Amino acid sequence: MKLSLTTLPLALVFLASTAFAGPVADFETGFRDTYASYRMALFATNSGDPDKSTRAIGDFDSRWRDLVSQNGSAPPPHYADDPAWEETLAGVSGAIAKARQMADDGQLAQSHDVLEHIRGAIGALHSRNGIETFSDRMNAYHAQMEQVIGMPAQDEAARQLVREQAAVLAYLVDDMLETPPPEAAGNAEFDTLAQAVKASVAAVQTAARNGDAEAIKAATSGLKVPYSKLFLKFG
Repeated sequence: MKLSLTTLPLALVFLASTAFAGPVADFETGFRDTYASYRMALFATNSGDPDKSTRAIGDFDSRWRDLVSQNGSAPPPHYADDPAWEETLAGVSGAIAKARQMADDGQLAQSHDVLEHIRGAIGALHSRNGIETFSDRMNAYHAQMEQVIGMPAQDEAARQLVREQAAVLAYLVDDMLETPPPEAAGNAEFDTLAQAVKASVAAVQTAARNGDAEAIKAATSGLKVPYSKLFLKFG
């Protein structure tokens, strides 16, 4: 049986697109650039700076419009069979418009929340098409990290739960970093940021194993900054 491009694992798609320039490589390169502007919009709306937020969302909006104009009615091969391609693009476009209006009105927290939903829309697009990217793995790690941050550790049962959830986090960080994004190749900054994330998870595991409630609280609160730095630059 002849395999179509949409049935190939993403790793194989990327290997092929790296060796031979084509529609898959072209789309993914453009999408990564667009997604970088999305990450900037997320951080800007979380910073409390209205001007920075409106500029960042405007840049993301412009890049997203370009992507839609080029691919909206003619998806790249790895999304050619997706049943909700146009619906997904329209949904993201609507979310950007709503977030932009909220930012213009000074509602930065609400704008940020609307932008957060775009992660889920892109993740669902990838999932439907058998695709997993570095960003998807970062999002899986983020979801688990948010559960671990602030977990109570006042008694042994609670500390045991932290140990269990920290083990899941350790698995996810290894899975995340096992296949770095294309731009991480030979990039010393990526290596530094990645090791900082791993170290933050190891600190939680050490504190949880030692059963020290205050150390657990300090370690879990130390997860967010290393993750944020890696996500902003490479996520």
